[in-house]
Amino acid sequence: MIKKILLFSCLIIIIPFIIVTIFIRDDEITFNFSQSSVVRVYSEEKDTISLVPIEEYVVGVVAGEMPIEFEIEALKAQSVAARSYVMIQMQRNVKKEYDVVDTVMNQVYLDKEHLQSVWKESYTENINKIKMAVLQTKGEYASYNDKVAETLFFSTSPGITENSEDVFSNKVAYLRSVESTWDEISPLYTTNRTYTLEEFYKLLNISYSEKLKVEIISKTSTGRIKKIKINDKELTGSYVCSKLGLRSTFFEIIKEDNKIIIKNKGYGHGVGMSQYGAQGMAKAGYNYQDILKHYYTGIEIKKF
Repeated sequence: MIKKILLFSCLIIIIPFIIVTIFIRDDEITFNFSQSSVVRVYSEEKDTISLVPIEEYVVGVVAGEMPIEFEIEALKAQSVAARSYVMIQMQRNVKKEYDVVDTVMNQVYLDKEHLQSVWKESYTENINKIKMAVLQTKGEYASYNDKVAETLFFSTSPGITENSEDVFSNKVAYLRSVESTWDEISPLYTTNRTYTLEEFYKLLNISYSEKLKVEIISKTSTGRIKKIKINDKELTGSYVCSKLGLRSTFFEIIKEDNKIIIKNKGYGHGVGMSQYGAQGMAKAGYNYQDILKHYYTGIEIKKF
């Protein structure tokens, strides 16, 4: 009887210790990269090329591309998207000096030193959250017709994503327009910018006029502006977006006295996975595979 009591007492003490040890870590999770592929990452800031194991690279991309506060299923979806994208780049650039650039030219990649300087005392907690998302999807990528899918992604849609050919000219079977009503949770869902009439014309390199005539020449199927005429000058929506510092080509121009108000909706090119849409789906109970299969039509999740 005494032995049983002692055994029971030991279990009461040991079990919580084991649980705490497993789920509450003070140390950073480490990966074994012995069989991992290596990504050649070019740093624009440092003008150097680093050899980074692919799963470590994915960790740095998820940290650079998605808010740490996001749900784990959204982070897992981003992990698979980031891994798939870099696999495509590694195939394309095999004969080049490097595979990817560490900026929005490809995917934003942040190394350990940068993250430590930004997150400070929260570094271990934050990096372990991302590493768990990467570990739980290790080696997984999006596939279409037995080929790696080019999993483009962006921040926020205006409620619907774009067909690839409306933005990038090439029609891609899995980059189809889909509804994304979850994006309304994004702080970037709607934004307004205000300019004086003089600023507006100067930024767009248009001759000054008291009168403003705006004509929409063409739009995408979802309402993004492809071509627009302002007074007598024909411009692309992307040119206007770039020159005015807008977040997307889904915009409306309004003149009020001597001011121009631009009502903008969404953030990013609009093709592929919306990150805030992924967050909204995760909050609604969808898992990362549900998210990926929603935004990339007809894909399968495979593992290398």
